[in-house]
Amino acid sequence: MASGQAHPLFEEESPQPSTSVQSPQVVADDEVPGPSVPWVDPSPQPQSLGMKKKTEWSEESEEEPEEELELERTPEPKDTWVVEMLCGLKMKLMRKRASSVLPEHHEAFNRLLEDPVIQKFLAWDKDLRVSDKYLLAMVIAYFSRAGLFSWQYQRIHFFLALYLASDMEEDNQAPKQDIFSFLYGKDYSRRPLFHKLRYQLICSMRWRMWVSPEEMEEIQAYDPEHWVWARDRALIS
Repeated sequence: MASGQAHPLFEEESPQPSTSVQSPQVVADDEVPGPSVPWVDPSPQPQSLGMKKKTEWSEESEEEPEEELELERTPEPKDTWVVEMLCGLKMKLMRKRASSVLPEHHEAFNRLLEDPVIQKFLAWDKDLRVSDKYLLAMVIAYFSRAGLFSWQYQRIHFFLALYLASDMEEDNQAPKQDIFSFLYGKDYSRRPLFHKLRYQLICSMRWRMWVSPEEMEEIQAYDPEHWVWARDRALIS
């Protein structure tokens, strides 16, 4: 989406004092999606003046993936070096990975867990073929990399991220087809659009799809008592 910024108008200096002050005007190059757009909040959340809107994409998005790469993004966190051990005059450094996962990404994930369709899907996947704790942790990691505001994440983003996580981690590619079976049944006509949105998600993350085991553990450690972390295949096999 194109960004909108506030441009205050300044009056020219005049020898006569003026008692009126002009209010700032907002110049917008696009329109906010209406209620017809599925799974995307039609009403924009309050934003401070000068804040750039992040890109929204949904099932009816017609934007090409290449255009996503041209958008201005938040700078990625940089890794830091910390002292791991001191031994005499020798010092051992350890590279500490900078995580991009913020509390707001956990909040977006928890909000989507209240969605009745997602709740039904998690209950339906009794064997945890596509929704064990590690794949769900990757959903949060992908939310942190996709570049949307937390309130913009909707049901479709959950399933896109979960499909991509299964695609990355599972040797058996058959279980991820269960997502299609649950969402669309035997209707194959909507699968191409799902794959188009999946590609947009990959592009928005700049192809950073791999999530390290350390990051998964860090995501789970944020709220270790969360009920989704009990979805462990080792406990049911």
